[in-house]
Amino acid sequence: MERPAWAPQGIDLTVPSVSRMYDYYLGGSHNFEVDREAGRKAIEGWPGVPKIAQANRAFMRRAVGYAVGEGVTQFLDIGSGIPTFGSVHEVAAGLDPAARVLYVDNDPVAVAHSRAVLQDSTQAEVVSADFRSPQDVLHSPEAARVIDFGKPVALLLVALLHFVEDKDDPWKTVGEFRDVLAPGSLLVVSHGSADSEARKPVRGEEAMDVYRSIGSPVVMRPESEVRRFFDGFEIVEPGLVAMPRWRPDTPPEQEDPVVFTGFSGVGVKAGLHG
Repeated sequence: MERPAWAPQGIDLTVPSVSRMYDYYLGGSHNFEVDREAGRKAIEGWPGVPKIAQANRAFMRRAVGYAVGEGVTQFLDIGSGIPTFGSVHEVAAGLDPAARVLYVDNDPVAVAHSRAVLQDSTQAEVVSADFRSPQDVLHSPEAARVIDFGKPVALLLVALLHFVEDKDDPWKTVGEFRDVLAPGSLLVVSHGSADSEARKPVRGEEAMDVYRSIGSPVVMRPESEVRRFFDGFEIVEPGLVAMPRWRPDTPPEQEDPVVFTGFSGVGVKAGLHG
Protein backbone atom coordinates (compact mmCIF):
# COMPACT_ATOMS: atom_id res chain seq x y z
CA MET A 1 0.00 0.00 0.00
CA GLU A 2 1.38 3.40 -0.95
CA ARG A 3 2.18 5.62 2.02
CA PRO A 4 1.04 9.26 1.58
CA ALA A 5 3.81 11.83 2.01
CA TRP A 6 2.11 13.27 5.12
CA ALA A 7 1.83 9.90 6.89
CA PRO A 8 4.46 9.34 9.61
CA GLN A 9 6.73 6.34 9.27
CA GLY A 10 5.84 3.30 11.35
CA ILE A 11 2.06 3.58 10.99
CA ASP A 12 0.27 0.34 10.22
CA LEU A 13 -1.84 1.25 7.20
CA THR A 14 -3.86 -1.96 7.55
CA VAL A 15 -5.52 -1.02 10.87
CA PRO A 16 -8.38 1.54 10.95
CA SER A 17 -8.19 4.40 13.43
CA VAL A 18 -11.11 6.04 15.22
CA SER A 19 -9.74 9.55 14.68
CA ARG A 20 -9.11 8.97 10.97
CA MET A 21 -12.61 7.48 10.55
CA TYR A 22 -13.96 10.63 12.24
CA ASP A 23 -11.93 12.72 9.78
CA TYR A 24 -13.56 10.74 6.95
CA TYR A 25 -17.07 11.42 8.34
CA LEU A 26 -16.26 15.14 8.46
CA GLY A 27 -15.08 15.14 4.85
CA GLY A 28 -11.39 15.44 5.70
CA SER A 29 -8.51 14.10 3.61
CA HIS A 30 -6.22 12.65 6.29
CA ASN A 31 -7.50 9.11 6.26
CA PHE A 32 -6.52 5.89 4.51
CA GLU A 33 -8.58 3.46 2.46
CA VAL A 34 -8.70 1.12 5.46
CA ASP A 35 -10.35 3.93 7.48
CA ARG A 36 -12.77 4.76 4.68
CA GLU A 37 -13.73 1.12 4.31
CA ALA A 38 -14.45 0.82 8.05
CA GLY A 39 -16.28 4.15 7.95
CA ARG A 40 -18.46 3.03 5.05
CA LYS A 41 -19.35 -0.16 6.95
CA ALA A 42 -20.29 1.88 10.02
CA ILE A 43 -22.44 4.20 7.87
CA GLU A 44 -24.16 1.20 6.27
CA GLY A 45 -25.06 0.01 9.76
CA TRP A 46 -26.02 3.47 10.99
CA PRO A 47 -26.47 6.06 8.21
CA GLY A 48 -26.58 8.92 10.71
CA VAL A 49 -22.95 8.52 11.84
CA PRO A 50 -21.54 11.43 9.77
CA LYS A 51 -24.32 13.75 11.00
CA ILE A 52 -23.53 12.78 14.58
CA ALA A 53 -19.83 13.60 13.96
CA GLN A 54 -20.83 16.99 12.52
CA ALA A 55 -23.15 17.66 15.49
CA ASN A 56 -20.25 16.90 17.86
CA ARG A 57 -18.06 19.45 16.08
CA ALA A 58 -20.85 22.05 16.15
CA PHE A 59 -21.39 21.47 19.89
CA MET A 60 -17.65 21.77 20.49
CA ARG A 61 -17.53 25.11 18.66
CA ARG A 62 -20.47 26.49 20.68
CA ALA A 63 -18.88 25.27 23.92
CA VAL A 64 -15.59 26.99 23.01
CA GLY A 65 -17.55 30.18 22.38
CA TYR A 66 -19.25 29.82 25.75
CA ALA A 67 -15.89 29.30 27.48
CA VAL A 68 -14.34 32.42 25.95
CA GLY A 69 -17.47 34.36 26.93
CA GLU A 70 -16.89 33.21 30.52
CA GLY A 71 -13.28 34.40 30.39
CA VAL A 72 -11.77 30.92 29.99
CA THR A 73 -9.21 31.12 27.19
CA GLN A 74 -7.09 28.01 27.82
CA PHE A 75 -8.22 24.76 26.24
CA LEU A 76 -7.12 21.18 26.84
CA ASP A 77 -8.65 19.12 24.02
CA ILE A 78 -8.14 15.40 24.66
CA GLY A 79 -8.88 12.95 21.85
CA SER A 80 -8.67 15.99 19.59
CA GLY A 81 -8.30 14.01 16.38
CA ILE A 82 -7.23 15.56 13.10
CA PRO A 83 -7.66 19.34 12.85
CA THR A 84 -10.25 20.19 10.23
CA PHE A 85 -11.85 23.54 9.46
CA GLY A 86 -13.25 25.09 12.63
CA SER A 87 -10.95 23.33 15.11
CA VAL A 88 -10.60 24.58 18.67
CA HIS A 89 -7.59 26.85 18.08
CA GLU A 90 -9.31 28.54 15.11
CA VAL A 91 -12.60 29.11 16.95
CA ALA A 92 -10.89 30.26 20.15
CA ALA A 93 -8.39 32.57 18.42
CA GLY A 94 -11.21 34.10 16.39
CA LEU A 95 -12.88 35.12 19.66
CA ASP A 96 -9.73 35.96 21.65
CA PRO A 97 -6.33 36.12 19.92
CA ALA A 98 -4.64 35.31 23.25
CA ALA A 99 -6.41 31.93 23.57
CA ARG A 100 -4.16 28.91 24.05
CA VAL A 101 -4.83 25.29 23.12
CA LEU A 102 -3.18 21.98 23.94
CA TYR A 103 -4.33 19.17 21.66
CA VAL A 104 -3.89 15.59 22.87
CA ASP A 105 -4.27 12.44 20.80
CA ASN A 106 -2.80 8.95 20.70
CA ASP A 107 -3.13 8.54 16.92
CA PRO A 108 0.24 9.23 15.19
CA VAL A 109 -1.48 10.64 12.08
CA ALA A 110 -3.58 13.03 14.17
CA VAL A 111 -0.48 14.17 16.05
CA ALA A 112 1.69 14.55 12.93
CA HIS A 113 -0.97 16.48 11.04
CA SER A 114 -1.68 18.67 14.07
CA ARG A 115 2.02 19.51 14.30
CA ALA A 116 2.08 20.45 10.62
CA VAL A 117 -0.99 22.68 11.02
CA LEU A 118 0.36 24.31 14.18
CA GLN A 119 4.04 24.68 13.23
CA ASP A 120 3.79 28.48 13.00
CA SER A 121 1.59 28.87 16.07
CA THR A 122 2.85 30.07 19.43
CA GLN A 123 -0.59 29.67 20.99
CA ALA A 124 -1.24 25.97 20.35
CA GLU A 125 0.66 22.72 20.84
CA VAL A 126 -0.03 19.01 20.38
CA VAL A 127 1.13 16.15 22.57
CA SER A 128 1.10 12.46 21.74
CA ALA A 129 -0.55 10.90 24.79
CA ASP A 130 -3.53 8.88 25.94
CA PHE A 131 -6.43 10.14 28.05
CA ARG A 132 -5.91 7.14 30.33
CA SER A 133 -2.44 8.44 31.31
CA PRO A 134 -3.13 11.94 32.71
CA GLN A 135 0.46 12.45 33.90
CA ASP A 136 1.75 12.10 30.33
CA VAL A 137 -0.49 15.02 29.40
CA LEU A 138 -0.15 17.21 32.47
CA HIS A 139 3.64 16.93 32.81
CA SER A 140 4.45 17.23 29.12
CA PRO A 141 6.74 20.05 27.94
CA GLU A 142 3.99 21.03 25.49
CA ALA A 143 1.55 21.57 28.37
CA ALA A 144 4.16 23.65 30.20
CA ARG A 145 4.52 25.89 27.14
CA VAL A 146 0.86 26.77 26.61
CA ILE A 147 -1.20 25.98 29.71
CA ASP A 148 -1.11 27.74 33.08
CA PHE A 149 -2.90 25.37 35.43
CA GLY A 150 -3.10 28.14 38.02
CA LYS A 151 -5.82 29.72 35.89
CA PRO A 152 -9.11 28.26 34.58
CA VAL A 153 -8.87 25.74 31.75
CA ALA A 154 -11.61 24.28 29.56
CA LEU A 155 -11.15 20.49 29.45
CA LEU A 156 -12.72 19.17 26.25
CA LEU A 157 -13.71 15.49 26.14
CA VAL A 158 -15.85 15.58 23.01
CA ALA A 159 -16.89 12.20 21.55
CA LEU A 160 -14.08 10.57 23.53
CA LEU A 161 -15.36 8.97 26.72
CA HIS A 162 -17.62 6.46 24.96
CA PHE A 163 -14.41 4.90 23.58
CA VAL A 164 -13.06 4.31 27.11
CA GLU A 165 -14.30 1.07 28.64
CA ASP A 166 -15.56 0.73 32.21
CA LYS A 167 -12.55 -1.46 33.10
CA ASP A 168 -10.33 1.60 32.52
CA ASP A 169 -12.50 3.63 34.97
CA PRO A 170 -12.84 6.84 32.94
CA TRP A 171 -14.60 8.53 35.90
CA LYS A 172 -11.43 8.19 37.98
CA THR A 173 -9.34 9.63 35.13
CA VAL A 174 -11.67 12.60 34.64
CA GLY A 175 -11.33 13.16 38.40
CA GLU A 176 -7.53 13.19 38.12
CA PHE A 177 -7.74 15.93 35.49
CA ARG A 178 -10.38 17.81 37.50
CA ASP A 179 -8.18 17.85 40.60
CA VAL A 180 -5.40 19.81 38.86
CA LEU A 181 -7.76 22.37 37.31
CA ALA A 182 -8.23 25.77 38.92
CA PRO A 183 -11.66 26.79 40.24
CA GLY A 184 -13.72 28.26 37.41
CA SER A 185 -12.39 25.66 34.95
CA LEU A 186 -14.86 24.02 32.61
CA LEU A 187 -15.55 20.41 31.61
CA VAL A 188 -17.03 19.94 28.13
CA VAL A 189 -18.43 16.46 27.38
CA SER A 190 -20.42 14.78 24.63
CA HIS A 191 -21.17 11.08 24.97
CA GLY A 192 -23.11 8.45 23.07
CA SER A 193 -26.06 6.92 24.90
CA ALA A 194 -29.03 4.72 24.18
CA ASP A 195 -30.84 6.77 26.89
CA SER A 196 -31.64 9.61 24.56
CA GLU A 197 -34.37 11.30 22.57
CA ALA A 198 -33.40 9.46 19.40
CA ARG A 199 -34.20 5.80 19.40
CA LYS A 200 -31.24 3.70 18.45
CA PRO A 201 -31.79 2.57 14.86
CA VAL A 202 -32.48 -1.11 14.38
CA ARG A 203 -29.24 -1.55 12.44
CA GLY A 204 -27.14 0.55 14.81
CA GLU A 205 -25.62 -2.60 16.28
CA GLU A 206 -23.85 -3.22 12.96
CA ALA A 207 -22.01 0.10 13.32
CA MET A 208 -21.05 -0.86 16.87
CA ASP A 209 -19.65 -4.15 15.51
CA VAL A 210 -17.30 -2.19 13.22
CA TYR A 211 -15.78 -0.33 16.17
CA ARG A 212 -15.61 -3.53 18.22
CA SER A 213 -13.75 -5.26 15.41
CA ILE A 214 -11.02 -2.58 15.34
CA GLY A 215 -10.52 -2.77 19.11
CA SER A 216 -12.37 0.47 19.93
CA PRO A 217 -15.80 -0.59 21.20
CA VAL A 218 -18.38 2.16 21.73
CA VAL A 219 -19.80 2.19 25.26
CA MET A 220 -23.31 3.67 25.14
CA ARG A 221 -23.72 4.71 28.79
CA PRO A 222 -27.00 5.65 30.48
CA GLU A 223 -27.58 9.27 31.48
CA SER A 224 -26.75 8.58 35.14
CA GLU A 225 -23.26 7.33 34.20
CA VAL A 226 -22.61 10.27 31.87
CA ARG A 227 -23.69 12.65 34.65
CA ARG A 228 -21.09 11.09 36.98
CA PHE A 229 -18.32 12.58 34.82
CA PHE A 230 -19.42 15.96 36.16
CA ASP A 231 -18.76 15.10 39.82
CA GLY A 232 -17.06 18.19 41.27
CA PHE A 233 -18.51 20.40 38.53
CA GLU A 234 -21.78 22.34 38.46
CA ILE A 235 -23.54 21.66 35.16
CA VAL A 236 -24.53 24.95 33.51
CA GLU A 237 -27.82 25.62 31.74
CA PRO A 238 -29.44 23.99 29.82
CA GLY A 239 -28.03 20.93 31.65
CA LEU A 240 -27.16 17.53 30.24
CA VAL A 241 -29.05 17.49 26.95
CA ALA A 242 -28.91 16.23 23.36
CA MET A 243 -26.26 18.11 21.35
CA PRO A 244 -28.70 20.18 19.25
CA ARG A 245 -30.32 21.46 22.47
CA TRP A 246 -27.11 22.80 24.02
CA ARG A 247 -27.25 26.58 23.45
CA PRO A 248 -28.22 26.13 19.79
CA ASP A 249 -27.54 28.63 16.99
CA THR A 250 -30.50 27.30 15.01
CA PRO A 251 -33.81 25.77 16.17
CA PRO A 252 -33.19 22.15 17.26
CA GLU A 253 -36.36 21.13 15.42
CA GLN A 254 -34.51 21.69 12.14
CA GLU A 255 -31.91 19.04 13.01
CA ASP A 256 -31.97 15.43 11.83
CA PRO A 257 -33.50 13.24 14.59
CA VAL A 258 -30.39 11.01 14.62
CA VAL A 259 -28.23 13.76 16.18
CA PHE A 260 -30.35 13.63 19.34
CA THR A 261 -28.47 10.42 20.19
CA GLY A 262 -26.52 10.85 23.40
CA PHE A 263 -25.81 13.73 25.74
CA SER A 264 -23.72 16.88 25.92
CA GLY A 265 -23.03 19.29 28.70
CA VAL A 266 -20.66 21.82 30.24
CA GLY A 267 -19.78 22.00 33.92
CA VAL A 268 -17.88 24.60 35.92
CA LYS A 269 -15.51 23.58 38.70
CA ALA A 270 -16.70 24.79 42.06
CA GLY A 271 -15.12 27.93 43.43
CA LEU A 272 -14.68 31.50 42.29
CA HIS A 273 -13.27 32.33 38.88
CA GLY A 274 -9.57 33.01 39.03
